[in-house]
Amino acid sequence: MALVPFTPAWPTGIPVEYLVVAGGGGGGSAGSSEVSGSGGGAGGMLTGKYWAQVGDSNTITVGAGGAGGTSVNDHGDPGSDSSISSVATATGGGRGITYDGYVTVNGGDGGSGGGGMLSGGVGGSGVAGQGNDGGTYGGSWDSGGGGGAGAVGGDGTGTNGGAGGAGLASSITGSSVTYAGGGGGGTCCNTGPGGAGGAGGGGAGGAQNGGAGTAGTANTGGGGGAGSARVSSQTIYNGGNGGSGKVVLRYPDSYAAAASTTGSPTITVSGGWRVYEFDASGSITF
Repeated sequence: MALVPFTPAWPTGIPVEYLVVAGGGGGGSAGSSEVSGSGGGAGGMLTGKYWAQVGDSNTITVGAGGAGGTSVNDHGDPGSDSSISSVATATGGGRGITYDGYVTVNGGDGGSGGGGMLSGGVGGSGVAGQGNDGGTYGGSWDSGGGGGAGAVGGDGTGTNGGAGGAGLASSITGSSVTYAGGGGGGTCCNTGPGGAGGAGGGGAGGAQNGGAGTAGTANTGGGGGAGSARVSSQTIYNGGNGGSGKVVLRYPDSYAAAASTTGSPTITVSGGWRVYEFDASGSITF
């Protein structure tokens, strides 16, 4: 009986690299009983590669950032997921939180976790392979920062709010850009300022002795910064909104341009690559 030569089944089609960043979580508000909010977690961040076939169509979803807290004792909202249909889904960032009856309050879980606050409050959990946990409460009403794609959120120090965790850099667009930084935690009263936003679009916590948190940067997945409280004041200081996400696809320019796209992606051909940057939801057909 003749032997049949073995032929390895190599992948065929168009080799597509991707970056998927989800929306960041909103920061918690401040404004009651001298209690600050905690920082929102960054949106989850995924990179990878898949093989597309001519005629394949993928739906692209770009997640919105979560709203920051805007009333007394108002938690932020989690960020929304971003995805490439049938390929990859990144999880929205965990919400920042705030006062909840003087009980321990843990940060929201998400792509990266939101910060914790009040005695014993721990950061929310990040999703493995997408992000990191939020920071913990540090005493004197100084709350934890949200986690980032590259690092855990900073703990409150008893003087300052915790810094947001750093994000991660990607060069898929042709230049190095850092995405998915966590939001800074809030502080209270006459101590130091809120925590710095994490590199990669994280918003900073509010100013010393009362201030609103800064929003995460759009299309980076950055977490929103927390509101910082003012001594003996019921003034509301909002948490910052989380930054919206982003989806980027690229493949060698030796392959034909996509047959169609929706959602108005930015399309560039440079350095041997065709790059499709989606800052809003849409689709791509190869």
